[in-house]
Amino acid sequence: MPSQAVPPASPMTQPAPTRADPTASRREAASFDPRGARVGVVIPAYRVAPQIERVIRGLPDWVVSIVVVEDQSPDDTAERVARLADPRVTLIRHPANRGVGGAMKTAFAEAVRQGLDVVVKMDGDDQMDPAHLPALVQPLLDGRADVVKANRYSSLGSLRGMPLVRVVGNGGLAFLVKLASGYWNVFDPANGYFAARGEALARLDIDSLPERYFFESGFLIELGIQRAVVQDVAIPARYADEHSSLSPLRVLLEFPPRLLLGLVRRVFWRYFVHDFTALSVYLLLGLPLLAWGIGFGAVEWARLHGTNTYASAGVVMLAAMPIILGAQLLLQAITLDVQNVPRTPISPPLRRPHAR
Repeated sequence: MPSQAVPPASPMTQPAPTRADPTASRREAASFDPRGARVGVVIPAYRVAPQIERVIRGLPDWVVSIVVVEDQSPDDTAERVARLADPRVTLIRHPANRGVGGAMKTAFAEAVRQGLDVVVKMDGDDQMDPAHLPALVQPLLDGRADVVKANRYSSLGSLRGMPLVRVVGNGGLAFLVKLASGYWNVFDPANGYFAARGEALARLDIDSLPERYFFESGFLIELGIQRAVVQDVAIPARYADEHSSLSPLRVLLEFPPRLLLGLVRRVFWRYFVHDFTALSVYLLLGLPLLAWGIGFGAVEWARLHGTNTYASAGVVMLAAMPIILGAQLLLQAITLDVQNVPRTPISPPLRRPHAR
């Protein structure tokens, strides 16, 4: 993979800063002390030439590494990054477009190679305000989480600044992602503004993460399999003149089947390989009962349809009781899954001070 690399310079959650005084928020972010931890920012870059320089210049000095992955962008994004001559920047150029997921896989691998303690993912379109970096990083420094995600649904003011189509679409997608990943406590799982401990990333099989737009959801599913702790913090997004290239139709057609597969993978690894609990028993009993009741009832309905014959009480019970019992067992399994959200971080405490 061809790249231009400059070695990085060596040297809840508290509420996010408000946007009422952006100058004060930027000063607060600039004066933040990461307490010796090596914090880096990774940026997937595609068609962001007008914004990328502003994004990089807005990162505070305590960010020691900036990994920009130029994903075969047809504009001059890479040239603009190179012209900045920021010694913190590692510029990696993809020979072919791989989507946001492919760019993030490359960025994660580079961040792990550099041994960063905390890795923040920001987009190159300037939607993610760097004034909120301390709010994302602080829970990781305190050892309270492995990943911290921004939450755009924290207030009515945040929702007013979000296009309506995104509010509706993200709300429906959020429920499906919660179900698939097991992170019922995360209110905005589709948000791409997040920070992660380097040790948590190193435990993942980065190459197996999905590419393109399913990356955010697939990333959470993999974290759920590892039982990493994910928190969220209230951080509003900002929208300007950029346009998403992800169509609602594509989300409706592609995401549900992949989320269903992710749910099956997570449940298998967490409740049948890594552990075996009452939830596992409820699934083993509930799924066959529900399937039998639905299947038997459908066969009997088809057999008697169009005739003057009615099903006997026994036949009705043979279909209804398994459906009722199976549904109750599955609802109980979901209840236990909600209560089983990971609460103990898998990342070791950060060393103080960081060895240099």
